[in-house]
Amino acid sequence: MIFQSLFPIAALVLLAGCGRPPSPAAQGYVEGEFVYVSSPRAGTLDALSVRRGAQVRAGDPLFVLDNAPEKAARDQAAEQLAQGRATLDDLKKGKRPSEIQSVQAQLNQAQAALALAVQDLARQEKLAAVPGGAAQQDLDRARSARDQDSQRVAQLEADLTTAQTASRDDQIAAAEAGVRALQAALVRADWDLSQKTQTAPAAGLVFDTLYRPGEWVAAGRPVVALLPPENVKVRAFVAETRVGAIHPGDAVRVTVDGAGQALPGKVSFISPQAEYTPPVIYSQESRGKLVFMVEAVFDAATAAQLHPGQPVDVLFGP
Repeated sequence: MIFQSLFPIAALVLLAGCGRPPSPAAQGYVEGEFVYVSSPRAGTLDALSVRRGAQVRAGDPLFVLDNAPEKAARDQAAEQLAQGRATLDDLKKGKRPSEIQSVQAQLNQAQAALALAVQDLARQEKLAAVPGGAAQQDLDRARSARDQDSQRVAQLEADLTTAQTASRDDQIAAAEAGVRALQAALVRADWDLSQKTQTAPAAGLVFDTLYRPGEWVAAGRPVVALLPPENVKVRAFVAETRVGAIHPGDAVRVTVDGAGQALPGKVSFISPQAEYTPPVIYSQESRGKLVFMVEAVFDAATAAQLHPGQPVDVLFGP
């Protein structure tokens, strides 16, 4: 008797459930696109400045790797650049003042010797004009001495000009190119050193730390995983019959278990490809199985209330 009386009630409940319209909310989940912060240089983790769950601002320090080798390389590059600049400056100058004074003194001596040789030659030429006054050999010797002293003066004048001027243009150009190469090497050394200290590229949540101080970190391996608020989004799956009415920029409301009210957001992306598609042919019956992924984003305050992996219900429209 009891079973007979309950059967009509159960039948009514089932019929009511079958006639209930489908929920307008789409099923989805919270997705986080993490920013993995690493160093392109390997080294021991000297300091970790953040912990999991902490909030950081852009530019806040995250971690420091051992930088002794990079400091040594930077110092070496700086010293080599200083040496190259000194060499270039030296090439642009003449010889030292004492060297120039030495060449000047030799020139003065040669000029005095030339003046004496000119006078001796003039005397020998006068004697040669008098019969029996001078032998031809003495005249030739005086003329040769004058010519030698004249060449000596010309040589020392050229040496003095060279001593007072800079090096050749091609030598200076080569030295300038060397200085530019050393400057580039110093910039690279400074960059290598700076990469041993990493800061937050954006404000966000420290989702995870992957190494502890004292551990060896290979080049390019992430040490800290950040989750900026703008990288938090909701992915929902909408039936093919409804996706045509949804457009980027449309308002959405997201409800989360335990939350008092729906969280507002907007549609940022609609997938152009269907998910879970039946093979080969889209019949009228199978088209109802097609779903499209729709992504929604939120402002920073709203995104802070969502956590990656959370299941959510998404309502489209204001």
